[in-house]
Formats: sequence, C-alpha cells, structure tokens
Amino acid sequence: MRYLNLFRLIKVIPRWTVLQLDLLLCSLALSLAYLLRFNFEWEQINFSEFWISLLVVVIVKAIFFLVTQSFAGIIRYTSIEDAKRIFLALTYSMLVVGAIDFAYRSSNIYGQYLIPVSILLIDYFFSMLFMGAFRILVKIIYFEWKNQQSEKINVIIYGAGEAGVITKKTISQDKDTHLHVVGFLDDDPSKARNTIDGVPILPNTPENLQKIVKNKQAEILIIAIQDITPERKKHIIDQCLALNVQVRNIPPVHKWINGELSLKQIKDVNIEDVLGRKPIQLDKTRIKKDIEGKVVLVTGAAGSIGSELARQIAAFQPEKLLLVDQSESALYDLELEVKELALSSRINFRTILCDITNAERMGKIFRKYQPEIVFHAAAYKHVPVMEDNPSEAIINNVLGTKIVADLSARYHTEKFVMISTDKAVNPTSVMGASKRIAEIYIQSLNEELESRQPNEVLQHTKFITTRFGNVLGSNGSVIPRFQKQINIGGPITVTHPEITRYFMTIPEACQLVLEAGSMGNGGEIFLFDMGESIKIVDLAKKMIRLSGLTLGKDIQLVFTGLRPGEKLYEELLSNEENTVPTHHPQIMIAKVREYDFNLIQEHLGEMNHLLSIQDNDSIIMKMKKIVPEYISNNSTYERLDQIREV
Repeated sequence: MRYLNLFRLIKVIPRWTVLQLDLLLCSLALSLAYLLRFNFEWEQINFSEFWISLLVVVIVKAIFFLVTQSFAGIIRYTSIEDAKRIFLALTYSMLVVGAIDFAYRSSNIYGQYLIPVSILLIDYFFSMLFMGAFRILVKIIYFEWKNQQSEKINVIIYGAGEAGVITKKTISQDKDTHLHVVGFLDDDPSKARNTIDGVPILPNTPENLQKIVKNKQAEILIIAIQDITPERKKHIIDQCLALNVQVRNIPPVHKWINGELSLKQIKDVNIEDVLGRKPIQLDKTRIKKDIEGKVVLVTGAAGSIGSELARQIAAFQPEKLLLVDQSESALYDLELEVKELALSSRINFRTILCDITNAERMGKIFRKYQPEIVFHAAAYKHVPVMEDNPSEAIINNVLGTKIVADLSARYHTEKFVMISTDKAVNPTSVMGASKRIAEIYIQSLNEELESRQPNEVLQHTKFITTRFGNVLGSNGSVIPRFQKQINIGGPITVTHPEITRYFMTIPEACQLVLEAGSMGNGGEIFLFDMGESIKIVDLAKKMIRLSGLTLGKDIQLVFTGLRPGEKLYEELLSNEENTVPTHHPQIMIAKVREYDFNLIQEHLGEMNHLLSIQDNDSIIMKMKKIVPEYISNNSTYERLDQIREV
C-alpha cells in the first residue's frame, strides 16, 4: 500500500510538525463543535465571532501544548504518559478559555459569551478524540508497515498478567525486533477468551500450546510470570522442547533497567531451569548468628564455589571477610565484584594472594587476622589433570588441607568447613582419592581434639566436611563446555552414552554449605540431596534444543570414551556408609568409619617423603593403602590394583 511506503521516507515525524497537526486537529474540532451547536445551519453562525474564538482557542492550546510538551513524544510509541500530557493540556486550555469567555461576558453589555459553553465542551471532547485517534492511526499504520518489512518470528507469551502485558509492549515498541506476539497463555481460566491489544488469551493447556504452535507457526515462548515455581517452569520448558519451540525468560523486576523491561533482557532459559529443583529453605537466623560480626576466611575464594560463598557470606555481615586464592587474575576479578557489592552494603573484606600450601605465609595470615570461621574451598578438581599429576593432587588437596586445618586448630578457629566431592566416595581417580584422604584427616583431627583434655585450646575447633556432586556452570564443568561447543557449531563431545552425574546449582550448593556449617558440631560429613542423577547425553540434547538447534542437522554429538579415572556414575555414599537425617530435609550426615589420627599422620609423613622423590607409582600405592576402596578405572594405575591384589 502506498501510504505504508511513506514510512520508508519518514521514520519520525518532527515534533514541530506534530504541534502544527495537533493545532489543525483542534481547529477542526472547534469547527465541528460550532456546526453541531447550530445543527449544521451555516447562516446562524456569526463568522466574525467564530474567527475570534478560533484564534483565542488555538493560541491558548498552543501555549499549553508547549508547557506540557504533549507533542514531544514519538507518535508511534505513544504511551499512557503521553495521553496524560494531552489530557492536562486540553483540560487547562478549556479552563483558561472558559475564564476568558466569562470575563468577556462580564464586560459585555449584552451578557453574551464569546464562545457558548456547549461549544467549549464539545470542542474539548472532539479535540481529545481527534488527537488520540491521530496517534492511534499512526501507530497502526507504522506497525502494519513494520510487519510487512520484516520476516516475523511468532511469539507466545506465557502469563497474561502485568508482566505479560509489559513484555508485549516491550516487543511491540522495539523498532528493530522481528518478534511478533500471536497469543497469550495463562493459568487463570477467567482470563480466557479475552484479548490484550487484540492478541487472544487462551487457557494454558498442552492442547492450546500445540494449537498456537501449529496454527500460528509460533517459534518462541516467553515466560512472563515472576513467581512461577521451578517445577511449573520445568514442565512448560519440557512441553516447548517437545514441540521444537524455543523458550525465553524475562528477568525479575528488580533487574529491569530503570524500572523498565528491555528486549535485550529477554533471554534464553538456562539449563538450570530444566532441572526444576525446589528452592532451598535456609535457617538464616542460625547462619547469621554463626557469621555476623566474625572474621571469616575463604580459601579458593576466586573459584566457582569460593566466590559464591563469598557473595553469600557477605550478606550475613561478617566483621571481616578474608578471600584467599592463588590465581591473581581471578582474585582481581573477585575484588572488583565485591567492591561493587560494598557500594550498597557494608562489607569489610580483604583479598589475599596466597597458595594454601605455603605454610609460612598461611601462618602469617592466621596470626594477623585470627579467623573465627574457615571455609576451605581450595582444591584441584579436574580428574584427567590430576590423573597425570598425582603429586600435585596430594600437595594441594591433602597437604594444603592439612596446613589450613592445623592452623585453624592452632589459632582457635571456631569452625573449619571443608568442601569435598562425591568423587571421594569409592574413588576411581587420583583426584577423588586425594579428597577422601583430606576428609579422613579432617575427621581424625576432630576426633583427636575431642579426645584431649578440656583445658587444651586445640579442642575448640569444630571440623566439618560437606560432600556434594557436580555444580552447574562451575569452571571446566560440562555446561560451559557444551555451551562453547554449541556456539562454535559443534560437535558436542560426551565421553559415554550411559554416563550420569548429580547436579545442583552453585548458589544451591553454597547455601547448603552455610546451613551445614551452622548446624555442625564437629566430625560430621554432611551430604546434600542432589536430586535425581542425570544422563549427560540427555543434558547435551536439551542444551541443543534450548539453543534452537536440531541434533544431527545443525550440530553433531560425538562419544569420545571415558577419560582416565572417570566413573560412569557418581555415589554420595560408599558401601560401608549410611546416613542419619538432620532437621533440614536436604542435608544428611554420613556415618563413616573412623581412622586413627596418629596412623594418618604417619601415612602423610611417608607420603611427603614419596613426593620428594617424585615416584608416582609409590604415591598411588600409598593412597590405595590409606583408602582401600580406591580402585583405579580407565587409568594407567589399574595395574597397581592387580599388584595390590597379589
């Protein structure tokens, strides 16, 4: 259509042109008011009075249009605020013209009005109508033209509440988007068969979702509900993935930019949303009592777990937060982040570049700051790397832990909370075995301190271990790796079609660490409810679908074989262990066998000697002696198990 093509030439109507058009519309409104007042009988109109009236009305309205800036908004994006300015300008204009009219009548010997009151009221109504209709017409023409110019991507909005309406408005007003809303889905049956801006609302049922996808060729569903439960969100996502529909999210209201939703903030859902895990209920009063006003030290503070622990600990107002890490770049990034947090809340923190295996330097830190609570998150965690470097696994994961634990006891630390892993259960890798040895040392040290006389200061430290599985999004984990592979077009690599893992999010894991740390009395190994184990290949397939790609067509999946030391499945308990519940439904205590502290000290002394001669086989044999259930898998050290059996 020819009128639509005008928008190729005129992208924005100049504001002074809008003012002139508004005044022209107001002139037409006054003219129509006169005609209606005199029943369209021209001869009854006093045209000399009409022209004077028109001049007065136009001048007064022009003044108030300038004052309120009613013409300043871009017409095609006219909002409630623009309508409010028009209403105020016309209302003030009518009142002022009415006052002028009254003054004219008072000074007139005949007591006549310059403009009859009925004409003023009719003019007010038609001016409002014409100016509003003009803007609506421009919007309709513009968006009709816009839809013809672009290849549309049809969108469904889940949620017809306030957030859904704002999402629709955000999409409609973005000049560069190809998105086009074709329907709303809502769980409230009372909203069914209504419309929002002409877009129908349907009850949220699988049938209606399929209907919209089929009839409207919808390609994207945007979840626009703020208080949706994880289970409900997972259900919706699964439905959409089954229909090859991409799913996007709007962020929480507090993350909107200056209180307004931006189209750039509507992003693909995270793989975490697919897990549908229930929110964790924390005993914040207990945790705050444990942390508030105390000096807290976090090792491995720049890592995935350590940095999240730092964020969460900061919310409980420790007297000082000590962040220790050996990675200079990562520690610097963390420092910048915590400084930003400190702008909105009081956080007294210190970043310290230090390797936990440096006993002298760590000793100085403990002497200077006297930490009351230690969260020990520093560790080497990558199974294949540690399989090739067993001495480093022992130095960092075992001896580094021993150094920090011994210093905690020596300097009267109240609690020492170690972050362990499910790979320490029936370990098949060097990394898992090294973490199990660290667990054994922590537990035996706690037993030793409890057995000593009450007057010895060492007994005051409570040593606690937390054990959980993989965390989503941690450095080097499968989620970021899969995402990188998807971004470059694949292939996605999975080690084995049957490999499974337990997953939880980093914030979840850290919340449970804080909860377990607050309830621990020393000597416990706390296990976390990891939910159901997930097949890695299924996770990869879901990530592919969430990215809008088709497996086998857009991207390939390749099985590469198990890596050295890797298990097909992880365990949270060994065959000899069982659990007892705690007051928290997602936290349990593992009942494990006890080790003699002096014997462990002796083993670690021998291990230290083996490290000095760099004999990997001897190191592994010593690890297998300390942890009899350590049986290597898919590793060069499997031959040592055969020697041990002989």
